[in-house]
Amino acid sequence: MKHFTSIHDIADLQAVIKEALDIKKDPYKYEQLGRHKTMCLLFFNSSLRTRLSTQKAAENLGMKTMVLNINEDGWKIETGFGVIMDGDKAEHIKEAAGVIGRYVDIIGVRSFAGLKDRNADYAEPVLNQFIKYAGVPIVSMEAATRHPLQSFADIITIEEYKNKERPKVVLTWAPHPKALPQAVANSFIEWTVAAGYKVVVTHPKGYELAAEFMKGATLEYDQNKAFAEADFIYAKNWSSYNDYGKVLSTDRGWTVSSEKMKLTNHAKFMHCLPVRRNMIVADEVIDSPDSIVIEEAENRIYSAQTVLKKILENLK
Repeated sequence: MKHFTSIHDIADLQAVIKEALDIKKDPYKYEQLGRHKTMCLLFFNSSLRTRLSTQKAAENLGMKTMVLNINEDGWKIETGFGVIMDGDKAEHIKEAAGVIGRYVDIIGVRSFAGLKDRNADYAEPVLNQFIKYAGVPIVSMEAATRHPLQSFADIITIEEYKNKERPKVVLTWAPHPKALPQAVANSFIEWTVAAGYKVVVTHPKGYELAAEFMKGATLEYDQNKAFAEADFIYAKNWSSYNDYGKVLSTDRGWTVSSEKMKLTNHAKFMHCLPVRRNMIVADEVIDSPDSIVIEEAENRIYSAQTVLKKILENLK
């Protein structure tokens, strides 16, 4: 593995799932693999789980880590070309990527969608320019269109808790006061479809995702019908793709409640966190024994560690 930006960088999904579960049993088995190697975790946006889990994963492999919050610790970075840099951005991404690449062996990049220009966001300028100019492997710690480390952790979690070969997995939109990117939803569909699950997506009309990410999934506008006999419920908000970045609804009727969970096949509840309680999900659901959000978050360590192990093996 050279870079990790999506499921398309995984050669054999079932093999890496097994590898991640094996690593979870013995996290320090490969602690010499990253000896004398350094990873930079570069954040254009805030983080809790991604920062801590990726840093822990790197250190489990014997790597040293550097963490840089661009908007707080470093110069603001210009990503456009041919621009006159007479504003508040003092450093260009071309030099920044090149310099960081000389200091470390792997770079993790976290950069959200701006939600103003769909074409610009979906071109992934930050991630792709780091790949182009850094000269070292790049790991996406969430980009404008995908969150692959989260989705990999989601798959690990489903594999641990499923009680049938092909569970029904439902991705449900839920209300949120702010406009959020489509990255988690896009990525979750890609990974669950690739894993061979029965994938159903439910949301109000107007929240359709890009067609390229819906391949292999079923769309059901009626949330109650979607929940029927589901084995896993994954709640997530995203803003409109067609009316890009817009909040079209805050209908609390879409909040995941205990009554809705009764429609399922004793489904496990999942969310990537952080979660807005009693907006996305009711307290009684997220606090129930069927909530596996903490276990899901723990698996962020092992999704990252598996990816970093693959990259380190390729560097040798």
